[in-house]
Amino acid sequence: LKQFSDTGSRKEHVKITSESKPGFLERLSETSGGMLMGLVTFLLSFYLLFTNEGRALRTARSLDEGLSLVIPLHSIHTVSQQNEGRLVHLAGALSTSKPLFDPSYGLSIQAVKLKRNVEMYQWVEYEDSTEYEENGEIKKETKYSYNTEWKSEVVNSRNFDREIGHKNPSAMAVESFTAISPNVQVGSFVLSKGLVDKIDDFKQLSLSNLEDPHADVTRGGDYFYHSENPRRPEVGDLRVSFFYAGLSGDDPHLGSADKVTVIARQQGDQLVPYHTKSGDVLQILYPGDLSVEEVFQKEHESNTMKTWALRAAGWLAMFVGISLMTRIFYTLVDWFPVVRDLVNIGLKAFAFCVASSLSLLTISIGWLFYRPLWALLIGLLSVVPIVVAKSRVPPKKQQ
Repeated sequence: LKQFSDTGSRKEHVKITSESKPGFLERLSETSGGMLMGLVTFLLSFYLLFTNEGRALRTARSLDEGLSLVIPLHSIHTVSQQNEGRLVHLAGALSTSKPLFDPSYGLSIQAVKLKRNVEMYQWVEYEDSTEYEENGEIKKETKYSYNTEWKSEVVNSRNFDREIGHKNPSAMAVESFTAISPNVQVGSFVLSKGLVDKIDDFKQLSLSNLEDPHADVTRGGDYFYHSENPRRPEVGDLRVSFFYAGLSGDDPHLGSADKVTVIARQQGDQLVPYHTKSGDVLQILYPGDLSVEEVFQKEHESNTMKTWALRAAGWLAMFVGISLMTRIFYTLVDWFPVVRDLVNIGLKAFAFCVASSLSLLTISIGWLFYRPLWALLIGLLSVVPIVVAKSRVPPKKQQ
């Protein structure tokens, strides 16, 4: 069930198309193309699963190396030459040299980032299709629904099934953009671009204390409307909202400057990426005031989540690859409905089992390759129950 906004006017129509049922050779040809795609997906899954184990280990080693080397700074307001080139930990309030402005709307804020988000009231097309067989033909019934909604991207109405009556403008008169402060500091230390990129917890800016910037712009709630009647917008009308990240000065409406915790390499008064022996890069930033242990614990948790997400993606790619490669057996029997359904269930079960087994095998080979000592230890542990069981068997009596 599609959800539509209350303000929009909904229109719909139904279109039915039919085509002759594809012959056996045509379906076999399509299946052959799918098999080739399946083979590529299948092979890529091995690469993903294997390299993921190496990436996870490299990240874990880099984090352990960082934890053993990091130096907590006693003061963020003095730059000590003793820590030059070393990995340092500091926490403090963000500061920027000057406010960020949007002169078009008379808005300024002392923050690391200011985002202008522009939305246009436009027609949006939804389609819902069902296929059925009739008189030896495959018929497709598609229901097209049209609704007016606020969208931050231009919806190309030329691609609509019926553009007449649902035409959208080809561009927006006002564009979205994000302004970023050129100089971001914590105490006396300047953050690198990579650290600034990590400041991305955007919050919507309240416009309640601002005036309407122009005669043709009306403020309503936390939006500026380019519309004659914001309560009844027309296609092509715009609304503009603002978001900020990293408050870098005390604001009477928003409160005190945001605090962050940083772990990076000290280079003069700059905080830059630290390259570990494992070949990874450490430049970490978290909101709030965190201890060294808390930061590295969060990083280890993030690494574990990423590892399991990529393992799941690798298994899914393998399952899809095997399903596509074995699809030919389904095509060969799809004239017989009962047999076809049984074969389909069997192929899915086969793909599930083989993907699970091969994924586990690939991960274990990854462990053997990247963590041979761990693999050897697990192998030795697996022998222990057998040794214990044998030692408890009483020796045979002498004949």
